Amino acid sequence: MPAPPSGSRSDAAYHGRVTDYATNLAGIRAALDRIAPHVHRTPVLTSRTMDERASDDGVSRELFFKCENLQRIGAFKIRGAMNAVLKLSDETAKRGVVTHSSGNHAQALALAARIRGITAHIVMPTNAPEVKRQAVRGYGGIVVPCEPTQKSREETAARIAAETGATLVPPYDHADVIEGQGTIAIELFEQVPDLDAVIVPLGGGGMTSGIAIAYRELSPTTRVIGAEPALASDAFESRQSGAIVGQKAALTIADGLRTSLGALTFPVVRDLVSDVVLVDEDAIVQCTKLVFERMKLVIEPSAGVSVAVAIGRGHAKLPREAKRVGVILCGGNVDLDALPWIARSA
Repeated sequence: MPAPPSGSRSDAAYHGRVTDYATNLAGIRAALDRIAPHVHRTPVLTSRTMDERASDDGVSRELFFKCENLQRIGAFKIRGAMNAVLKLSDETAKRGVVTHSSGNHAQALALAARIRGITAHIVMPTNAPEVKRQAVRGYGGIVVPCEPTQKSREETAARIAAETGATLVPPYDHADVIEGQGTIAIELFEQVPDLDAVIVPLGGGGMTSGIAIAYRELSPTTRVIGAEPALASDAFESRQSGAIVGQKAALTIADGLRTSLGALTFPVVRDLVSDVVLVDEDAIVQCTKLVFERMKLVIEPSAGVSVAVAIGRGHAKLPREAKRVGVILCGGNVDLDALPWIARSA
C-alpha cells in the first residue's frame, strides 16, 4: 500500500483495515448505485480567475470546483439522506423516518422520504427561519416544533420515534449517511482523476469522512483537507487533543458548519484527513462573494470556507505540491434578502 499523505495524523491507522471505519469504498460504491436515479451527478467547473488567486510563491494551481450547490435541495445532504432511506426494509420504512435539523438535512430527508413514499417527521427549533420550515413542508415533511436547544431537539425526536416507530436518521454521524456523502468522491475522481488534494468544508464530518474513506482507496496520495471556520474550530481542537471537543457557542456565519464531530466521524477526521485549516469570518464572506461575482454561482457561506482555503485565505497555506486541487462547494441555500456581505455591512 502506498505511503500515507504527508501530514496524516496516524500512519498506524492509515495502514489499518478500511473496515475500521464506518464504511469503505465498496459500501460507498453500492450507495452510488443505489442513489444514482434520484440525485444529480453534479458538474465540476473551473475558473482562470480562481486559479490565479490560488497560485502563489511561484506555484501554479488549478482548482476544480465540485458543484454540490447545484444538487437537489441545493446541497450535498440529499446523497446521505437518500441512501439511508433507500436502505430501510419495506417493513421498517412504512413506519417513517425522523430527524432533528434546521438546515439542509431537514429538506434532504423530507425529499428522500417523499421519493420512497413514506412519512418524514422533521423536528425543527422554533427559531428556525420560516423559509426553511416552508421548504421542508414543500418536500412533504411534517414539521414538529421544539425549543431551540440540543436537548429539546433530541428528546422530541426520540419521543416521536418511540410513538411512531419511525427510524432516526441523524444529519451526519450515521454509517448510511457517511456512505451517501462519500459518493461525491467517486464522482470527482471519475471527473478529475489526478488531484493532489481535495478541500472539504468540515462541520459534523459526515461528508469529510465519506470523501476521506473513498479517497483512501481511490487515490491514497490525494490529500483530503478539512476547511473549518475559526469560530467553530472543534474539529481542529479535537485533532489536537486526540478526543472529541464539543462545539461551543459557534457564532460563525457558516451556519452549516456549526456542529461537532461524532463518534463515527471523529476517527476518520483524526486518521485520514491530512490537515484542518481554519478560516476567519472576513475571508468566508469575501470568498463567498467572490464566487458569486466571478463564477456566477450561488453558494452558501459554508462553501465559501473551502474556497478560502483554496486561494490561501485560511490560517495555513496549501502544501506547495498541491497543484491540482478539488474544492467542494457543499451547498447554495442562502437567503438572497440577507446575503452575508450585506448583513455584515448592515
